[in-house]
Amino acid sequence: MSDTSPTRIDRRFAELAKDRRAALVTFVMAGDPDLATSLEILKALPKAGADVIEVGMPFTDPMADGPAIQAAGLRALRAGTTLAKTLRLVADFRANDQTTPIVLMGYYNPIYVHGVEAFLVDAKKAGVDGLIVVDLPPEEDAELCLPALKAGLNFIRLATPTTDAARLPAVLANTSGFVYYVSITGTTGAATPDFSATAAAVARIKAHTDLPVAVGFGVKSAANAEAIAAHADGVVVGSAIVEALRASLDAAGKTTPRTVEAVKALVADIARGVHQASLTAG
Repeated sequence: MSDTSPTRIDRRFAELAKDRRAALVTFVMAGDPDLATSLEILKALPKAGADVIEVGMPFTDPMADGPAIQAAGLRALRAGTTLAKTLRLVADFRANDQTTPIVLMGYYNPIYVHGVEAFLVDAKKAGVDGLIVVDLPPEEDAELCLPALKAGLNFIRLATPTTDAARLPAVLANTSGFVYYVSITGTTGAATPDFSATAAAVARIKAHTDLPVAVGFGVKSAANAEAIAAHADGVVVGSAIVEALRASLDAAGKTTPRTVEAVKALVADIARGVHQASLTAG
């Protein structure tokens, strides 16, 4: 029988909707630059203003990721991060935070190798709330999407500027939690979106679903976040955070005393932009 009770993601977006505020969704790569620092960053994100956290599952062939996130995945892999260690990282985070939603984001191969059934059991046990698996199209829903929904995990799908009216219903069919609108075509972090076009795209998607729509790709500053938060239910920031982390590392790519603070400072600044949008609208 399917678990249809509200997830932490459902509850968080519902709470923010009452406050008439968009969610700040932050992406970090598990194990970047090492597992201990990664845990400190995860713990710091909610305090800095993150409402939802996406945790990247490092993979050797991240075809949809731009250079910054590819490099983060390589640093994490070099640090020995595996899918099992990623799940342990989430469990360690959950020891002190039972409310912040966690979404695992990545590719199907590591999940397939782990075993879908075992992965879903382990993910639920660790405290994962949702999945974004970028290389599984709706045609493959039986592989992971439907079992994940049955297990009570949200399965979050990506829509893009090239997702036309004919394709959108398939994209939305088994999506839950929120819809992730990719505001530019291409890889992550590669360009800055046209924010006026983004508003129209969000309206188009919302005409077909009651789910919240979060917008990502190309968000680098508080001003970017404010522009998106004025029209969307969530703002996703990934490459900019990963780049701030990278810039804080030493010449060998290892953590420094500045690393956690660099991430916190950027997230706090972008959170101010998200909050400013609700103040302006309100």
